[in-house]
Amino acid sequence: MLPDVGRQRISDRIASQAREREAALRIRRRRIVTRRDGIRCEVDGHWLANFCSNDYLGLSQQFAVTGALQDGAAQHGAGSGASHLVSGHHAAHDALERTMAEWLGYPRGLLFGSGYMANLAVVQAFLGEGDVCVQDRLNHASLIDAARLSGAALRRYPHADAEGALRQLRSVPDGAAMLATDGVFSMDGDIAPLRDLAVVARVQFALLHVDDAHGIGIVGPEGRGSVAEARLGPTEVPLQLVTLGKALGGHGAVLVGDAALIEHLAQVARPYIYTTATPAAMALSSLEALKIARRDGWRRERVLHNGQRFQARMHDAGWAIPASPSAIHQVPCGSDAEALAMAAALEEQGFWVSAIRPPTVPEHGARLRVTFTALHTEADVDALVVALRWARDAVAAGYRAA
Repeated sequence: MLPDVGRQRISDRIASQAREREAALRIRRRRIVTRRDGIRCEVDGHWLANFCSNDYLGLSQQFAVTGALQDGAAQHGAGSGASHLVSGHHAAHDALERTMAEWLGYPRGLLFGSGYMANLAVVQAFLGEGDVCVQDRLNHASLIDAARLSGAALRRYPHADAEGALRQLRSVPDGAAMLATDGVFSMDGDIAPLRDLAVVARVQFALLHVDDAHGIGIVGPEGRGSVAEARLGPTEVPLQLVTLGKALGGHGAVLVGDAALIEHLAQVARPYIYTTATPAAMALSSLEALKIARRDGWRRERVLHNGQRFQARMHDAGWAIPASPSAIHQVPCGSDAEALAMAAALEEQGFWVSAIRPPTVPEHGARLRVTFTALHTEADVDALVVALRWARDAVAAGYRAA
């Protein structure tokens, strides 16, 4: 007879955790999108106006962008066939890296399959045991996970608090140090105090890395992101992450940075070395999207105008919401249940707005996350505000999500 070792069964653990999530209203459910037409999506058989997309510039369905993808697949195949360092590095990848770096004023770029992989690569390539990674408390999960996996000490400072970052760096005076922050924060829409953080990084000899996934294409001169908005460059911010899957409407990410840093990443970063390169067709599509983003300033202007109109209309409706200089706006809710009920009430009226709950946001920080794109009109914005007012009244009267 086998001895009782007291080991917990994984099946028991996941069942217990599932019950806890259900009780806390933390179950996440995938929605099935059948068709997309501009801002409208057919979701689970119903057409909804989408206000939770990251396709900020409306490029994911733009004819020239999708045409480049189709032509690229026809010429170069559906996949790359290998990692970049074996035989998968195509001329289209090289062109995308060079074009992105040139646009942002950096010496070199490096293409990744996703922003998550790029952030894992950055922290693990430069830090290890005995080092420290100091991060904003509201950073994206990929940066937090990257620090934990690297073996370095992870120290987090209060949101947007440069003095807090300085204190955390001073608390670990030995080893190498990295200061990492989102540029535009994905759940709040505000911008990191990059000029102050650059000073902190310089005086503490820390490498400053900015994940500008939600800033590129929207904020800053010509849409060049939060680093350009802060009038900084590669000297102050040696590494910057640019996602291709949000404002540029595609898939993947490019790290731009100092040439020596980028070369080091290409040589040692495991998430870069040990994965298949993105399809050449996808790189060609992203090149086309980047060209359009640089040319069509009206897209960026419309996103920001829609946000400003939303802020004004919400305040006119007596709704105090935080200001945002980006495409991302939040409508705070009192609880997870209220956020879910508000989202369900909006869906009944034909609007798709996601309820965001912990752990994606801090405890007691449940909210509706509203995003605007270049494809939304003023009439769309106004209609959403009317629907939000109805949803607020319905929830106050006892409406609950089914």
